[in-house]
Amino acid sequence: MEIPRCMEPAFQSFKPLNVNQKGYFYLIKILICMRYSIVLLFLVLRFAALSQPLDTLFMKQNYSKTEVMIAMRDGVKLYTAIYAPIDKSEKHPILMVRTPYSCAPYGSNRFSPRLYASYWAEYVKENYILVMQDVRGKYMSEGEFVDVRPFIENKKNNQDVDEASDTYDAIDWLVKNIPDNNLSVGVFGISYPGFYATMAALSKHPCLKAVSPQAPVTDWFMGDDFHHNGAFALADGFSFYSGFGKPRPKPTTVGRKGFDFPEKDNYHFHLKQGALKNYTKYMDSVVFWQDLMSHPNNDAWWQSRDARRACKKIEPAMMVVGGSFDAEDCFGAWNLFKAIRAQSPATNAALVMGPWFHGGWSRGDGANLGNVRFAAKTALYYQKNIELPFFNYYLKGKGSVKDLAKATIFFSGENNWKKFDAWPPVNSENKTMYFHAQQQLKWEAPQEQKSGSSYISDPNKPVPYTEDVHLGRTREYMSDDQRFAARRPDVLVFETDILDADLCLAGPLTANLKVRITGSDADFVVKVIDVFSDDFSYDSTVCCKGVKNEAEMAGYQMLVRGEIMRGRFRNSFEKPEAFVPGKVETVSFQLPDVAHTFKKGHKLMVQIQSSWFPLFDRNPQKFVNIYTCEDKDFVPCTIELLHQKDQASSIEFKILKP
Repeated sequence: MEIPRCMEPAFQSFKPLNVNQKGYFYLIKILICMRYSIVLLFLVLRFAALSQPLDTLFMKQNYSKTEVMIAMRDGVKLYTAIYAPIDKSEKHPILMVRTPYSCAPYGSNRFSPRLYASYWAEYVKENYILVMQDVRGKYMSEGEFVDVRPFIENKKNNQDVDEASDTYDAIDWLVKNIPDNNLSVGVFGISYPGFYATMAALSKHPCLKAVSPQAPVTDWFMGDDFHHNGAFALADGFSFYSGFGKPRPKPTTVGRKGFDFPEKDNYHFHLKQGALKNYTKYMDSVVFWQDLMSHPNNDAWWQSRDARRACKKIEPAMMVVGGSFDAEDCFGAWNLFKAIRAQSPATNAALVMGPWFHGGWSRGDGANLGNVRFAAKTALYYQKNIELPFFNYYLKGKGSVKDLAKATIFFSGENNWKKFDAWPPVNSENKTMYFHAQQQLKWEAPQEQKSGSSYISDPNKPVPYTEDVHLGRTREYMSDDQRFAARRPDVLVFETDILDADLCLAGPLTANLKVRITGSDADFVVKVIDVFSDDFSYDSTVCCKGVKNEAEMAGYQMLVRGEIMRGRFRNSFEKPEAFVPGKVETVSFQLPDVAHTFKKGHKLMVQIQSSWFPLFDRNPQKFVNIYTCEDKDFVPCTIELLHQKDQASSIEFKILKP
């Protein structure tokens, strides 16, 4: 229908999704101008009735919300929001998430947007009872919050509480007090809630049938969030705990404000702070920060917080989910699954890994990460074909999980899902690639009697983790172009010849470095990189149609996996040792698993450096307590990587056989 000129101002101003007095004023103008009063009035009022989000209306018409305080065995009460279907024609399963990040919005008439504005809507359509609980000591729950609260294997009385016992008590109350539930409960959660999901699996409640820890916090010293192989994750650690870690004097619906950065360049901000002890002025009220500073080594305090240690005789079905490009919790999913398989082999456990950033399987479509594209909407595939069928089968007895393999893994590079009966795959083999002079990587060991490559690591000019200026740590760095680093004199670069066949990596990588340094400590960063061909470009008819400002991908150096190792822990994470200047030492460490195919015509590159800032704090390169040392302790150090016959540096891959 053509719009008369006199209606144009009214239509330009009229906002049907927010019909207010101004809107009705324009409505009158429209009616007068059009002279179709009755017909147009019907159409506009009909449109206005539909202007509220339909999903919100659906929720209020088909679900009820109840807020309860559930008493734990020690008397502490935890806030719990219960969203239950009004439909009474059948009994419904319970799907639960326990979180330290708030169950907002609070109020029995206020519904969480995730129920209708995320893929959780699929569970609403399936008439699940959806439960959210603030964990002990957070937001509206009573009690004291303890970070990654240690699991108590042998509880002696009701005062011996942990996240497993809290989950047991919550489930017990839910199945006994929610009408029309089918006595089948599932628990899932991403990141910190992933840790609570792991703890739920240890609760041993008979009604708990299925659990899905997703990007689960697993070991904060070895690989998740706050440390990687003992090196402190500075950018994430400071940004997160400057707000999250602030004390809460009483239950509240309001979160704590994080640190107000005075500038927009995190590299510059963190560099000018100097030594780690200088951050204490910002964090003096944060108990966990004080604990972190007091435990520089992997002592009993950290070990008690390793979720893997308790993965014994797990009874519910388990589906561990993670992203192979997760900047925060790449370590957790791979290694929690391995721990379950090793310690609880009878558990029905599965692993799902996609090409995702942190939580990328739950939001967005998973078709790309930064400049790298995966030629498929991997997140949507996962939601529809993996997660929903998993919970439907174990909680509703609906459908089948026969297509859910022990390991369902997306391989970037070739951009395909693969299924395996085990992870790492049985049909993979260990194969070692060696560093050589002239920046070469070869399958053959070096034969030179004396050969090495060296660089000067200056903690006053650390290697940045990205070439751009940012305030927040980016998630895209996990697949970023590494050409900026290859051009620095303090980064060693080694690469293969152009590959004459596809090379598929499937499993963990192990770096074995033979090094000689002039200081008494140093960090070692190893990055595995896919060098695209010089004529590479994405097929825009498949993946990039409509994308503006597409990055130049010819010669792109895609980071596939990077990891840091704090050199002092080369022999023991519990008992650090100084380097002897000038003495050849072995630094061997494992990088998180990789699922990536280097295509024919590409090259495999490895970069080695001694700082990765401000992802990780700077090593002073002196054997001092890094958490208490002074600015003056930071000194340059010459690092030499040997690649000779009797001291051959190498990297070991898991290669998937054709």
